[in-house]
Amino acid sequence: MRPSSQPPDQTDQTEPDGPEWRATRASVIRDAAGIALTSGAYAVSCGAICTAAGLSVLQTLALSLLMFTGASQFAIAGVIGSGGNPLAGAAVAVLLGSRNALYGLRLASLLNVRGARKALAAQLVIDETTAMAVGRDTERAGRLGFWATGVALYTLWSLGNLVGALGAQVLPDPEVLGMDVAAPAAFLALLAPRMRAGRPWVAALLAAAAALIAAPLLPAGVPVLLAALVVGILALLLPSREPSDDASKNTEPTRPPTASDPVEETP
Repeated sequence: MRPSSQPPDQTDQTEPDGPEWRATRASVIRDAAGIALTSGAYAVSCGAICTAAGLSVLQTLALSLLMFTGASQFAIAGVIGSGGNPLAGAAVAVLLGSRNALYGLRLASLLNVRGARKALAAQLVIDETTAMAVGRDTERAGRLGFWATGVALYTLWSLGNLVGALGAQVLPDPEVLGMDVAAPAAFLALLAPRMRAGRPWVAALLAAAAALIAAPLLPAGVPVLLAALVVGILALLLPSREPSDDASKNTEPTRPPTASDPVEETP
């Protein structure tokens, strides 16, 4: 009998519940827990900011449970806290949250859920869950990453908002702790990782200029909408990709290979 060329334990490692999958599952759950804990701590400040802006504890908790997107919550708190119309804050929140619809299109085929699970999955579609789902090697690991991150993050985000809102209630003056500038600081923290190329800088600077010019002239909240409109127009006008620095530096003409050129060995 001819011996098998495959190691004896190779099959066990590729089984659905074999050692390889158990290691992958542990890694996914560990990453999901880390994201949830970090965001939960961040949610405490979000709850405090919402309450300092004039929202009740119940309203803050409702925003967290129903909206479940930090940028939109900070937007509403910022507009209402500055005396703007709640409808303007809601419009800004919708604009910021619209990216989740694009994430949903990407995740639909991966998750492949229906009925109540589809509605639950839609509620959990955010930046973190999408990254955990599409950044895995297999579909099974991607689905686990989505659900583990979504459930853990949803739970800790809501609890963090509740703790922050209740904590802000006992403060005589939230501005003493700098809560009046926490919302802009949070937006800068969300924006900073994305400012790695010239195109985002152009959009951010022009949008900020539009908001600053419009702030003394328009009601609170409207300058933010104007800035969002500027970003949308720039997204259509600016090129989608910047030329590579390496390509711009390579000015030597290319030539076809000759017999005298060294040949690279392939493994």
